[in-house]
Amino acid sequence: MNNCSYLFNPLLLTYEQLFTIIASKGGAMNELTGNRALSKGSKTKAKILKTALKLFSSKGYKATTVRDIAGELGMKQSALYNHFKNKDEILETLISDLTSSAIVTLFDNKESQELHKQGKSLLMSIATTFKLLSFDGQNEALFKLMMQEMFRNERVREIYNEHFYQENVKKLSGIFFSMMQEEIIYSSDPLLLAHEFFSPLFFYQMQVSLLKLDKKSTSSVVSMFEKHVDFFWEKIKIEQQGTLF
Repeated sequence: MNNCSYLFNPLLLTYEQLFTIIASKGGAMNELTGNRALSKGSKTKAKILKTALKLFSSKGYKATTVRDIAGELGMKQSALYNHFKNKDEILETLISDLTSSAIVTLFDNKESQELHKQGKSLLMSIATTFKLLSFDGQNEALFKLMMQEMFRNERVREIYNEHFYQENVKKLSGIFFSMMQEEIIYSSDPLLLAHEFFSPLFFYQMQVSLLKLDKKSTSSVVSMFEKHVDFFWEKIKIEQQGTLF
């Protein structure tokens, strides 16, 4: 298990705890800077990755050179090549970190047969994770890089489709199925329901990123994460009838 997976597990932490961790730890990409003792070489490599991510997400991968990365770090190009053979290897390393993103690890260390009992609170915790990550600098940079490389890099497309979306949809559909069996929500297609729940969250996250990019207010979008959960749950929940005794 990677070091950052527990940091953003919304099933373990409250909203306030999640916000505090993001503010203090620097996001799900915290592994790049390290929260454990690292060797001098590992620390340098982590700094290179963090700087490269910043430049790739702001200037674009193609427009960024190894000289740019080395210059930002105040080091010689030859020194950078001691850690990465070229710019492509830096990108590949960053791409591999996508699989340890907080969105990828939403359901880690939890058994689906227990999760369904949380009902609306489970959905709200997932939405909260999407919302908080939208305002985390490192995750925003990673998200921008992923969007930029989506149409150029097949590996990025595979990670996005399989790890970011399909795996979470599959897991949530299983949870919805269990909710249906216990008559917590109405019976329907659990896979379609999972798609309908996740799709707006990705859209809102994209909207926040675009508004921040243009230095515009995000207030019109920031409340949509919770509103989506409220609206969604009201449409699928089964009202529990109380007994008159």
